Amino acid sequence: MRVATAVVLAFAAAGAQAPRFRDVAKESGLTHSFPNGGDKSKDYIIETTGSGVAFIDYDNDGYPDIFVLSGEGGTNRMYHNDHNGHFTDVTAELGLTSSGWAEGVCAGDYDNDGYTDLFVTYWGQNRLYRNLNGKRFDDVTAKAHLTQDRVRYNTGCAFLDYDGDGHLDLFVANYLKFDFATTPKAGSNPYCFYRGMAVNCGPRGLPFETNLLYHNKGDGTFEDVSVKSGIAKAAGHYSLAVLAGDVDDDGRPDIYVVGDQTAATLFINQGDGTFSEEAVMRGVAFDENGRELSGMGLASADYDGDGRLDIFRSDFSDERSLLYRNTGNGQFEDVTVAAGLARNTRFVNWGCAFLDFDNSGWKGLVVVNGHVFPEVDRQNIDIHSRDHALLYRNNGKGTFEDISDQAGPAFAARHSARGLAIGDIDNDGTLEILANNQNEPPSLWKQVDRAAGHWLLIALAGSRSNRSAIGARVMVSAAGHVQTDELRSGGSYLSQNDLRLHFGLGSATRADSITVRWPSGAKTVLKDVAADRVLTIREQP
Repeated sequence: MRVATAVVLAFAAAGAQAPRFRDVAKESGLTHSFPNGGDKSKDYIIETTGSGVAFIDYDNDGYPDIFVLSGEGGTNRMYHNDHNGHFTDVTAELGLTSSGWAEGVCAGDYDNDGYTDLFVTYWGQNRLYRNLNGKRFDDVTAKAHLTQDRVRYNTGCAFLDYDGDGHLDLFVANYLKFDFATTPKAGSNPYCFYRGMAVNCGPRGLPFETNLLYHNKGDGTFEDVSVKSGIAKAAGHYSLAVLAGDVDDDGRPDIYVVGDQTAATLFINQGDGTFSEEAVMRGVAFDENGRELSGMGLASADYDGDGRLDIFRSDFSDERSLLYRNTGNGQFEDVTVAAGLARNTRFVNWGCAFLDFDNSGWKGLVVVNGHVFPEVDRQNIDIHSRDHALLYRNNGKGTFEDISDQAGPAFAARHSARGLAIGDIDNDGTLEILANNQNEPPSLWKQVDRAAGHWLLIALAGSRSNRSAIGARVMVSAAGHVQTDELRSGGSYLSQNDLRLHFGLGSATRADSITVRWPSGAKTVLKDVAADRVLTIREQP
């Protein structure tokens, strides 16, 4: 037992030197700018929420491609990974040219044909893109019965198999009811001011909207079950980010949603097609003082190595981002202060992700920032419309250290960022970070040097479960240290991470065991697995 403990501590200390990230977007071919309303001022709230990004291997060549969403005046773009550090814009040839206010993206193989499909949320009408053998995407929104009967402000989304039938269902968060013609102008009421300045109105003062749940019927179509599932009962929320995962470890996916200036909601899966909203009783509705905060992004990981998945949520300036520690049975406590994450309160946080950037075996945390009101720059205070990102090292003792100022030029650059995703673009075991910046090209941050520790990148393929294996839980044990993670669709801020799970192994050259708990309930166990490779694990039929 003493030996195992010593190794675990060595893992935590392995990343004493901060990683250095640089932005390789331009040299990688990510040169298009993505509009999202005004740059110096914004007249309407639709200009502020921004858009997500995704890592998705659409052609199954083993390398994640990049999908970036755009506001009005641009188009969403898909960039193919050329396997040499460069990406090629293939938007037009794939049939993904678009217009409108795109908000969020989530990925999953909804028809179980072996190719990952895309769902894109909009202010207006959402779009479901069916992947046709990695050659083209077909807009099947109408065919799939996902056309909405009115304009909605759709935001976060996630595929999940809530009823365990092997077909991916779909959850869609909705922010508020917005109309250019009826929304008040800046400065016209008390909800249209910030620090004494007239700014765009909302969300307070604008009508609430309800969230949506669609059941996959297994024939290529979906049924709106928002009412009968209980999802629509949770009213009075300005919903943004979605985290679909098994928070109470009962084998069924639950749904956590954070909202702007309103309490978060946690829909616990009852196993009979219905959900019970239990955020307050489980400790994730408010902060430790019972305050409603402005939740933006969501991420989940077992940051403290106890086998339970914890939750991080990003928030508005003058608020703390929150870390909820899972104490067991789906109960949580706010440990933000104790974990060392309570100091950075001047940022408006958006996309976020847990990531093991040094392959130490302990997941750190990245958060991108950018204010909703560009007008704040006129006040010459310590709050800025564009700001740098934050990088935290996990010390392996339940605490985090802010190493942003040591993390290289990428973390010194200032952007008005929104969506964020992580993935390994070159399969070398060192993760990259992708961010969507308002009114400029995206950022693609890569470490100057490869991470020192050993690693595994695990791709899952379901059989009895949904083909994407979304909802699968993976435990990796190496040298006495056990890591737990779960495969999810959606998350961060309106974004999609690489669907492969990354595990840093520190100094261990092999994993003693890998255990996969599939959504079907089946279990796969592998023993004595060599490190430093991409490993595909398939569920037995």
